[in-house]
This record gives sequence, structure tokens and C-alpha cells, in this order.
Amino acid sequence: MNRALQQFLADHPGCDFDRDGLRLHYIDEGAGEPLVMLHGNPTWSFYYRHLIDDLRDDYRVIVPDHIGCGLSDKPDDSRYRYILNSRVDDLEALLDGLGLDRDLTLVLHDWGGIIGMTYAARHPERIARLVVTNTAAFHKPAGKSFPGALSLFRDSPVGAWLARGINLFVRGTSWIGCKTRRLPADVRDAYAAPYDSWKHRIAIHRFIQDIPLRPGDRSFALISWLEGRLPLLAGLPMMIAWGLRDFVFDESVLDEWGRRFPSAEVHRFPQAGHLLFEDVPEAVNPLVRSFLLAHPLAREVAH
Repeated sequence: MNRALQQFLADHPGCDFDRDGLRLHYIDEGAGEPLVMLHGNPTWSFYYRHLIDDLRDDYRVIVPDHIGCGLSDKPDDSRYRYILNSRVDDLEALLDGLGLDRDLTLVLHDWGGIIGMTYAARHPERIARLVVTNTAAFHKPAGKSFPGALSLFRDSPVGAWLARGINLFVRGTSWIGCKTRRLPADVRDAYAAPYDSWKHRIAIHRFIQDIPLRPGDRSFALISWLEGRLPLLAGLPMMIAWGLRDFVFDESVLDEWGRRFPSAEVHRFPQAGHLLFEDVPEAVNPLVRSFLLAHPLAREVAH
């Protein structure tokens, strides 16, 4: 086992949640206000390790691995439906099982953003604050083309071979996702470690296949529903932190966030890429802490 992964597992042993007979692994550390950090594709809870370390002394930090990802079970299609609605149901079951149904702060990245915002739209009364990074919660902005590299994985006959056969999506993302620095080899290997076989890479490909582009796609209607519910969240404190050198979640997506949430606190990182918490943790992590302190949770006044 490589050094980065070994250190992560020693520092964050985690817990398991029984999700209809499937093991959903999650990190649950610290005490106090609950912060729920949701990863995307093809990362896992390892992505948030620096932010966990920075915040767990002052907050309760919950970081799940989505089914098929990280240290969670990786079932085949006969045991799990790899679509957005399943992901939101999983998150809801986990948080309900932990008794967390109020004062939640969501930290969101990539698919974690769509999952978390859909959960928030289901339960706006449970959400206190939102931290949004390089993600979406709406259909592709008008005029934005779908990246050809993603189309190759999503729609090409060789997509499964690329994603599941040679693990190109995981390896490629860890290679190009940081722009200010190259991730060390042991960190790139740690990202790839849970995805060590064709069977264990199923979620990687299914996430890509579930990207909703047009009516009839499996999760298109749910994204349309989410768009209609976003105004319910517009009054919440929101921080947006964005790596501008992200060719998928580019500045047009950031602009759409700004249009829908004009009061959000926005931080742009012109030299950073998609993996923002890997690329510039020394810059973005203190901003998250400052945002949390600037927006304390409302407390009932004692009589």
C-alpha cells in the first residue's frame, strides 16, 4: 500500500452504514455543527482529507463514499441502480440514520454538487449553508458544448473499455485535474486504489453515462425538477470557490451559479483546475473556515 493511502486510512478509519444490504462507507469525525462533504466522479472521500484535517477539531465532519466508490461496496447493476435518484436516496438514508436533519452545511464538488443540491431541494429546511466548488445543479448552460473527451466516455462504443478496462478516467482526472501543481505519484495511486478492476470501476462509467443532456436521459427530469426548486435555497449563505482551468465546469457554469445565486460569496482561482481542494488547499480551506465563522447558525434565545 502506498504512503498517501496508508496515512489516510490510519488517520480516517471511517464507519460503515448498511444501505439495503450494501455497505456505504463514510467518515464521521469531530463534534459540533455537521458538515457534509460530498465527492464526485472519479474521486472519493480521500479528496477531502486536507479539509477534514482542518475542520474536524471544531465541527462534526461527515464524508460518505458513494456506492461503487472509494471504500463502499461496488455492486453490479442487478443490485444497484446507478442513477442520480439512487445517490440522493442513499444520502438521505445515511443522514436520517445518523439523526442529522437540521443545521446541515453541505460542501459540494462535481457529482457531489448535483447529489447534494437535489437533497437540499428535497429538504430545504434542513440546510444552513452551502459551499459549492466546480459542479452544477442545473442543465448545461445555453451555448456550452459538451466536452468531446466526456462524450468519448459517455457515448462511444469504446467508453467502457476506456473507463473500466484501462482506468483512463481515474488516471486522467488525477493527472490533469490539478493545474498549479502535479499530484505526486502516490496520491494519484491512492485515487486509483479503490478502482483496481473492471468490476470495481462500474460506478466510474455509470456516473458518466448518467450525465443528463437531453429529455429522455435517465436523470434529465430530476435535474429539471431541481432547477425549479433552486429558488427555495437562494436565501441560504453560499460560498462558491472555482478553479477556472476546468474544461468541464468552466466559467460559463460559474456564471450560471452567479445568475441563480447572486448573493453568493464567490472566489475565483484563475490558475487552479477541477480538483480545487487538491490544487490550492492552502488558499481555499481557510476561506471555507472563514465562511463558516461569518455565517454562524441561528440559535434559539434562552429565556
